[in-house]
Amino acid sequence: MPHSFQNRPRTTSGADASASLEILTAKSQWLRRTLFEMVMRTRKGHIPSCYSSIELLVALFYGGVLRYRHGKPNDTGRDRWIVSKGHAAMALYPILADIGFVAESELAQFTKKDALLRMYADPEIPGIDAISGSLGHGLGIASGICLAAKQDSRSQRAFVLLGDSECYEGSIWESAAFASHAGLDNLVAIVDRNGLSIMGRTEELCRLGSIEDKFRSFGWEAVTIDGHSYREIAEAYGRVGRTGGKPLAIVANTVKGKGISFMEGRSEWHNRMPDAAQQERAWADLETNCISH
Repeated sequence: MPHSFQNRPRTTSGADASASLEILTAKSQWLRRTLFEMVMRTRKGHIPSCYSSIELLVALFYGGVLRYRHGKPNDTGRDRWIVSKGHAAMALYPILADIGFVAESELAQFTKKDALLRMYADPEIPGIDAISGSLGHGLGIASGICLAAKQDSRSQRAFVLLGDSECYEGSIWESAAFASHAGLDNLVAIVDRNGLSIMGRTEELCRLGSIEDKFRSFGWEAVTIDGHSYREIAEAYGRVGRTGGKPLAIVANTVKGKGISFMEGRSEWHNRMPDAAQQERAWADLETNCISH
């Protein structure tokens, strides 16, 4: 099994540099391969839930959107990022190593006893801003961060990745109402709309309908995009801070398990591990880039 981290595409980190489409695409492939390697080492983790959000994360950290300084996780002025769908928080770990927030050696220790990098995110990990194992809390935490920034006259922003089935939680909509009322235009909610939960399809379990319309009804600016298209992601991120005083919701239509053919769109792979033959098939799939343009 290759050590993917050593072959990562190089970029300049931070808000003052945005990578080309070619580099972002390569970053997507690198991140999927590195995550697969991490999970196969200990056979713990949620591959499909991470893979649906890869392009959203890569564009945020390497596309000149998120404001941070390489190797400075304790910078009080950096933007905040919360993976509220906590089972996908491990998708951040290779990125945090790549931008100098944690040691690269920690990736090999993922989920091992006394390791820094756990199954679910924890603020003890540099660059992790909230515990997110229990669903439904990330948007409220981010709302508090954004309100404090407003009250302190700071330009800090917060970005929150939500799962679509997480939007069943009433706390999401309580936070949405509060954020609109408080005029938190420094808050961005990104909904990973892959249409699946661990139990099946969201629209068959309890219909969500148009999540964009729901956020708009709470007074948010909202847009629906292809969550694997860097062009559409860039256009959506370009709306940040240009919403007329409203928080922004980006509903990203994605494919759960994107990049591994036999996992794509299959709820039974939520936390299932591939056997040896399936691992070989997965590695073959991960040799190619799978995003849309």
